[in-house]
Amino acid sequence: MQRYFVPNEQFQANTVTITGDDARHIVRVMRMRPGDEIILCNHSGQAYAARIASIHETGSVSADIVSLLDQRPELPVHVTVAQGLPKGDKLELIVQKGTELGAREFWLFPSERSVVKWEGAAKVERKLGRLHKIAKEAAEQSHRNFIPAIRKHEGLEDLINESRRYEHKLVAYEEDAKTGRTKGLPELFRRIRPGESLIAVIGPEGGFTAHEVSALERAGFHRCSFGRRILRTETAPLYLLSSVSYYFELENGVN
Repeated sequence: MQRYFVPNEQFQANTVTITGDDARHIVRVMRMRPGDEIILCNHSGQAYAARIASIHETGSVSADIVSLLDQRPELPVHVTVAQGLPKGDKLELIVQKGTELGAREFWLFPSERSVVKWEGAAKVERKLGRLHKIAKEAAEQSHRNFIPAIRKHEGLEDLINESRRYEHKLVAYEEDAKTGRTKGLPELFRRIRPGESLIAVIGPEGGFTAHEVSALERAGFHRCSFGRRILRTETAPLYLLSSVSYYFELENGVN
């Protein structure tokens, strides 16, 4: 069934009102009618089976809740990808595929080797809006119960301050891959328990400077390589999320 994310305030008792782009998608793209079934997710991570009750001339759609779904599509570990701003449309790929793979949040920040600069409140708002739309569509497609939050930080120091609430922290460091240091990630995974949080900081093209890595290590971030090969900036977060899924969902069978 088609899945839609609806703000909490549009849930009233056993009825949900769907508006905007989602209502247009139901009526004009999917050509649904009263009686058709859909899945509706609120912003608290709950998913409901629902049945379309009526389609209004104003463009909104009313649906009746049928049942609460017992679905557990989220990763057992709350993973935040902190991404140094990359060039071109790589960030859109990271957000889209990272959402499909289970990232809970994306933090974006300019690092010393970032070529791209996001300047001006209007530009930042426009870019974040575009990325949120991509995340929403990817969450619907992959049957997530949450749309990942997307936030921009002013720089590494701001990111480090915000990272204090995380139980586990890592920085992807390509120099460790070059020297064959590959035990960092498995060792970190063995310390993580289901339900805990992990933030992974990944550099832009060119990686991090030694100064940045030192600052992250002083803040409690563990240096990790992602195998023996050097990954592109848009590949690294997808490798990490896939590894988390394999280790915690498949290898150890956490539900």
